[in-house]
Amino acid sequence: MFELSTPDYIKEISSSLSIAAVQVRAAIRLMDEGNTIPFIARYRKEMTGELDENQLRDIANRYESEKNLFERKQDVVRLLDEHGALADEQKAKELVAAVVNASSLTEVEDIYRPYRPKRKTRASIAKERGLLPLAEWLQAEERWQEDEGGVRAFAAQFVSEDGGVATVDEAIQGACDIFAEAVADNPVSRKWVRDTTFARGSLQSVAVDPDVESVYEAYYEFREPIKHAMPHRVLAMNRGEREQILRVSVQVPQEQIIEYLCRVHIPRRVATAYVGTLLQAAVTDAYKRLIAPAIERDIRGELTAKAEDHAISIFGENLRNLLLQPPIRNRVVLGVDPAYRTGCKLAVTSDTGKLLEVAVIYPTPPQNRVEEARERVLALVRKYEVGLIAIGNGTASRETEAFIADCVRRLKELSGVEVPYLIVSEAGASVYSASKLAGEEFPDLDVSERSAISIARRVQDPLAELVKIDPKSVGVGQYQHDVSQKKLDEQLTAVVETAVNHVGVDVNTASPSLLSYVAGLNKTVARNIVEYREQNGRFATRAQLAKVPRLGPKTLEQCVGFLRIADGDELLDATPIHPESYSVVTTLLAKWQLDKGVLRDAKARAAWLAEVRAVPLVELSRETGFGEPTLRDILDALERPGRDPREDIPPPILRTDVLKLEDLQVGMLLTGTVRNVVDFGAFVDVGVKNDGLVHISQLADHYVKHPMDVVSVGDVVQVRVIQIDVQKGRLGLSMRSTHD
Repeated sequence: MFELSTPDYIKEISSSLSIAAVQVRAAIRLMDEGNTIPFIARYRKEMTGELDENQLRDIANRYESEKNLFERKQDVVRLLDEHGALADEQKAKELVAAVVNASSLTEVEDIYRPYRPKRKTRASIAKERGLLPLAEWLQAEERWQEDEGGVRAFAAQFVSEDGGVATVDEAIQGACDIFAEAVADNPVSRKWVRDTTFARGSLQSVAVDPDVESVYEAYYEFREPIKHAMPHRVLAMNRGEREQILRVSVQVPQEQIIEYLCRVHIPRRVATAYVGTLLQAAVTDAYKRLIAPAIERDIRGELTAKAEDHAISIFGENLRNLLLQPPIRNRVVLGVDPAYRTGCKLAVTSDTGKLLEVAVIYPTPPQNRVEEARERVLALVRKYEVGLIAIGNGTASRETEAFIADCVRRLKELSGVEVPYLIVSEAGASVYSASKLAGEEFPDLDVSERSAISIARRVQDPLAELVKIDPKSVGVGQYQHDVSQKKLDEQLTAVVETAVNHVGVDVNTASPSLLSYVAGLNKTVARNIVEYREQNGRFATRAQLAKVPRLGPKTLEQCVGFLRIADGDELLDATPIHPESYSVVTTLLAKWQLDKGVLRDAKARAAWLAEVRAVPLVELSRETGFGEPTLRDILDALERPGRDPREDIPPPILRTDVLKLEDLQVGMLLTGTVRNVVDFGAFVDVGVKNDGLVHISQLADHYVKHPMDVVSVGDVVQVRVIQIDVQKGRLGLSMRSTHD
């Protein structure tokens, strides 16, 4: 029995990710000990050399894939041994070495292919009929002297009615089938063909019916080198193929590939003899029937996998930026869920997100009860002193916007009060409204009324509201329905976790949905925290969390630094400083002969921190015995206890008047908000019905490799109108400072 020694995962991962081995080793050890990635990234910086969450996740993913690869190698060696392929000592050494040195699952499977049990094939049937000796005879070097008559005479020995070989031609064909399968199963040849196809092949698509109009017309006659295939185009062609609009194929230099296979598998002298013509035909058959279809599947599968990973990455980055949009605080908000026939649903929420009142108005067709609707809106604005109106961007959005803009003008004329509004992406609001969670929150309201509440709240705190929604439904992806849903769920969950832990969670106000994304917590413990809070009142200190059922010491260690307690008994509980590091603050205060009281006096605290920062961090670390990263994070946290990192991001654009596509002219400068970023550009909301597209070529004066290098979801940008198509409702925008 052959045993493979466990590979040096640390070395492999370090090399592939360009991260120092000592950092990789520390990260894997911490993960194996049950620490979460957000906890390691934030509170174990000294151990990992300050690896961030993305690097840690890369290490975790690569570690998992390396382990899976090794397990498959072990399986293959075991199977080779069971099939008797390792009986010969020299051959065994070569095979095992090839398996050990394989760098991918594909290479491992290529090595195993010749020994893999197969379903009935032309070659296996030929072997059953006793034609293997004929196949071996044809491949011998000395066959260069044989003419057609000699070959047929030797092949005649294998003709047998009982054996299933009726004619000489059948015998020769069977022998050629055996040779063809051997060529196709050769791992070295397959690798060469695969590499050559990838390097020199093209991905081509054509229309099934060129006369049919579709969104895939750009791909009706399309060809792109495989090595340069763009992810979004790969996914678009895949979808067009599934919908039977396109035919997609891989085009390669077949003659050159067949020439290589003949050169490798046919003895040089035999190649020019009659036998050579038979073997060349068999090689051609091996390539066209056996190798090419499999390689095309492999390459298209690889392209699709890479395209999916890319699309998932883009979705994740867009989601992260959406979740981290700054909250608009201290305003009562009127949420408006637009509609036509069923009316616009209204929901007023307090400055803390508490529902105050719901209503329905009918300012849009077919009812057009505009006056009645206006009076209702103005009454709600006056009654609750509404400071902002949030309008969902779904059906009837722009008609509703025009109505709200008119209400805002009337209000200003009548009372001098100006209430701004903004358009809010309502993606996922309907999903939330029909969810079990929404039913528990608002059991007495119908689905559409809950949607209006969600629209209002996602302005007041986007993160807290959006975590209630399946991340796939928030409307910032590209081809999200065409990718691996398992991978997408894993990536988006990780993104939400990162965002939640980056911002921190107020344990006295957070919902179970929000708490469940905190490092170390699951849905059960999150619900237990809320239930304990409801039964026992507000948490006064982080230490009280230890009393929550099923919140054990390890879980508490992982989550407590990300949970905040505002206005609690311990000022440090309102900061991202972990309780395990409170002693660091005590030591620093003692060094300056101060007590914790100074932390509650903003001026005194600022003066003290200025003195602390005047001391070089390396010196402070040496004197206190605490690591530099920990000291730096603690000092940053003490600068502004309770600071929300989202406050540093520019707020969304608030409007007081409506803009129509017909109002625009080419050359106009506008301010807009980036709503979505895709591979070919960015969609920007400038206040008209449809978002305008800034094509990748118009994002900057310089070359842009990917739109995300320039813009992110939520960015407020200056754009210039370069194209208007009123009929199709399309708007072309540019962010370039120069134009043709």
